[in-house]
Amino acid sequence: MSRSFLVASFLILMITSCSRNNRYHTFEDYPVYEGNDLEMIYSPKLCKFKVWAPTADGVKLFLFDNGSEGGAYRTLDMKYDENGTWKIEIEEDLKGKFYTFQIKIGEKWMDETPGANVKATGLNGKRGAIIDFRDTDPDGWENDVRPTLKNFTDIVEYQVHIRDFSIAKCSGMKNKGKYLAFTEHDTKNDFGQLTGVDHLKELGITHIHLLPCYDFDSIDESTNKGVQKNFGYSPINFTVPEGSYATNAKDPKVRIIEFKRLIQTLHKNGIRVIMDVAYSHTSNPSTSNLNLLVPGYYYRHSTDSSLTDGTGYGNETASERPMMRKLMIESLLFWVSEYHVDGFNFLQMGAHDIETLNSIRDALDKIEPTIFLSGDGFVSPQSQLISDKRANSFNAEQFDFVAVQNKDFFRGIMDSIQLDSLKQVNYRSCIFGKDSINEFFKLGVLGATDHPQINLSKLANRTLFVNNPTQVVNYLSNCNELTVSDMVDLTKPVGASLDFQNRINKFLQSILFTSQGVISIHGGDELNRTLSGRIAAHEKLDSVSQINWNNKSSNMELFQFFQGMISLRKQHAALRIPTQEMIQQYTSFLEPSSPNVFGYVLLDHVNGDQWKDIIVLYNSNLYPVKVVIPAGQWNVVCHDSKINLNGLFQIQLKDTIFSVPGSSTSIMFDE
Repeated sequence: MSRSFLVASFLILMITSCSRNNRYHTFEDYPVYEGNDLEMIYSPKLCKFKVWAPTADGVKLFLFDNGSEGGAYRTLDMKYDENGTWKIEIEEDLKGKFYTFQIKIGEKWMDETPGANVKATGLNGKRGAIIDFRDTDPDGWENDVRPTLKNFTDIVEYQVHIRDFSIAKCSGMKNKGKYLAFTEHDTKNDFGQLTGVDHLKELGITHIHLLPCYDFDSIDESTNKGVQKNFGYSPINFTVPEGSYATNAKDPKVRIIEFKRLIQTLHKNGIRVIMDVAYSHTSNPSTSNLNLLVPGYYYRHSTDSSLTDGTGYGNETASERPMMRKLMIESLLFWVSEYHVDGFNFLQMGAHDIETLNSIRDALDKIEPTIFLSGDGFVSPQSQLISDKRANSFNAEQFDFVAVQNKDFFRGIMDSIQLDSLKQVNYRSCIFGKDSINEFFKLGVLGATDHPQINLSKLANRTLFVNNPTQVVNYLSNCNELTVSDMVDLTKPVGASLDFQNRINKFLQSILFTSQGVISIHGGDELNRTLSGRIAAHEKLDSVSQINWNNKSSNMELFQFFQGMISLRKQHAALRIPTQEMIQQYTSFLEPSSPNVFGYVLLDHVNGDQWKDIIVLYNSNLYPVKVVIPAGQWNVVCHDSKINLNGLFQIQLKDTIFSVPGSSTSIMFDE
């Protein structure tokens, strides 16, 4: 823990102890406000302001003409109302004005803040903006409809950073690095091939997963000079879109309109939108909007009163406290109702408590049960949250209908991993026939669900078991890992050719797409994206982290393989089983014929599939291996790194010995 955090925590306690309203012995004694009118409610005739600040001895409201410059043109005292709230009502049309609150604790006035629940801000999120949200609706917004989603296992998500998506010169997009890049059509690379949203539609994904686009403070919104690249893990306003991705960050309506247009365009193209959210911590906790309202309450502390760090960002919020839980729920509901967001991925989800996650799920189900929730399950051992209350991978069976990123899937394929630094990872072995077909591999393929043919004694170090495959997000690579291309390049056998590396890439992707659970693609992997052996989340150079759309030309065969695997998955429900019971009943492992070979059969039109039985065979050896398969009239659709859903060839009824080429997957069906 840094000295600055310890000092900040001490000052917070000292300030609180001086308050004449210090009548609470613990944070649990603080009153809870149940109303849904915190912050600001606008109408042309009346503007209502209300904040929750139970330890305040006074609260002032400042009104401004400008979102970032100049002093207040009016200062008003707010009055204490009920259950820790302070309010004021102004019978004027204040649209276009800006505001802040200032809290008095004892004899000290804190810094100004736009509040914890602010939903529109000026430049760099320092002042709240008074707007009519109906003025931010794009044309046709009232007719915006979410694309159909039956089961969470139908999801194929594409994880991408907003700037990386369009910033390359060859992207063909005009609004480079902006929300509006996702609204452009008929964009092409230098070779005339589709890029952007048209590329995503051509690829066939169901969801786009946007890396942080809430308001964060690691980019200065007031300037476009120089390269400003950040992954946004420093939230300041949880329910405001980030201004640096807007064409005009000064106008509070522009970022809202443009983010809505992004969602509207993707919906029209059959793609749902998932956004990263980081309620687990804040940037600069001592001066955060949370602490400037209610010092200390929103964070966890150790016994010496210093901030605890369960997130790796120097602090962790206390989701188990009623008003923090309320803030999270109301923020998420607003993203869903106002912006039509279709899902959320919780960063450092393990730092949240299980009850809060289940409460969020319940609240969202009441308005839209198809909203997808997921998280990385990470929590640092330093967290003060009791272990059995953490919403992490170990406790996943306690929060159904919230998915966890499946690191065991990654582990089962990429065997031993050693992290040397933020920018360099050594994979001591990869799936090159090095005893990599193991129980973790099987568990990953079955969506982290239990099965009678899995040897539990070989899973002593497993981190994830779930109730149903709807609760896992399987991935090979994400923003905190290398790309698949880089992993293969770092671990390839000496002298391996480019064709061999592409073969391994296809093999890995075929395992991903034939596994039960939710599927996540690292944006650009379908183009053989490389980060030159670096980790994207820590890379600030556009030249390294941008998606190079010209790579589509030189990797068209890989792109088409992705297309084929996504089509296979979307057309065949047997690969999208929603329950553990169905997997146990209709999935049977084949007896292995040699090391590093694994196969299973999906039986009897499982999950309503049009194909009766499906065989999937994986061979991680570098050479062909013969496998015993059940007798039948098998139609092979994937073989030797090629896929054709109309069939590549047939196997005669009498043939029960099938040769699987090295480093590849074979898939066949019997109608």
